[in-house]
Amino acid sequence: MNAPRTRVVRRPVHGVLLLDKPLGLSSNQALQKAKWLLRAEKAGHTGTLDPLATGVLPLCFGAATKFSQIHLDADKSYEATIQLGICTASGDAEGEVTSRRPVPAITQAQLDQVRQRFTGPISQVPPMHSALKKDGKALYEYARQGIEIERAPREITIHSLTIQPGKTPETLDIIVSCSKGTYIRTLGQDIGEALGCGGHLTALRRIATGPFVAAQCISLEALEALPEIERLHRLLLPEALLPDHFPVTLGSEDAGRFLTGMRRRGTWSDHETIAVFGREPHALLGTAHVKSGELIPARLLSPIEIQQILAASSRGKQPEAIV
Repeated sequence: MNAPRTRVVRRPVHGVLLLDKPLGLSSNQALQKAKWLLRAEKAGHTGTLDPLATGVLPLCFGAATKFSQIHLDADKSYEATIQLGICTASGDAEGEVTSRRPVPAITQAQLDQVRQRFTGPISQVPPMHSALKKDGKALYEYARQGIEIERAPREITIHSLTIQPGKTPETLDIIVSCSKGTYIRTLGQDIGEALGCGGHLTALRRIATGPFVAAQCISLEALEALPEIERLHRLLLPEALLPDHFPVTLGSEDAGRFLTGMRRRGTWSDHETIAVFGREPHALLGTAHVKSGELIPARLLSPIEIQQILAASSRGKQPEAIV
């Protein structure tokens, strides 16, 4: 007879966990594992990493999920390895091999030319093996059925690109800093084509996203090994997702009215991205923008979310479960 499953009692957890996503798990699988370890009620992530990719994956819990969309627009940095001479359907090692070509001797001058060609604003055609949707269906679902969908090129920006010889003559190691929406698998394929032999990614690691870097992250194994209370200590406050937002602090009366969605008038200069805080106690209230001296609410925390965050901070941990 199977033993009865232990019921996990969920609780309100608010904050950002910087996870080092492991190889082989989808972003959602990693999210669900972390959510289970924290016994969190509500969670989401800030941008998908392929199962064959590792690295920085900020996970948002509770009130922090309200600002996850903001972080989707952040620049990102990656390390990757390109296997030259072999093309696959997916652009990575998971896909079926579609062609093989000899790999010529590649000079540093050629690498420099390729680097210049793929640095700055460029157009990129999204891969079929992606989560982009057509008629409500992900492109990878069409790809699995052998259906090719026409995709319009997208304008992206490669802020910096380093290309170096890899561990073997048939591989290249690259480091990329890029704008949102960049597919590193496609970039690897395009670099291989520019060198006349094609290629696919055999390794991909995200080393930074927005202000967050790999050194700040914790693995699922390390998180699971921690006592439960110490897992909660790994969470950053929700405002960690708002590093570029101009801070505005309101007194108690204005803070209360702001939380009801009312505009407040002041001497602030026009600004598109504002992080609004209450003065006493100091706590994030939400985001806003300022136009003609008016502070106009955008995404707001609820009073109960603010109380739970303050209570957790005063105890040095997140709130206990509400049963």
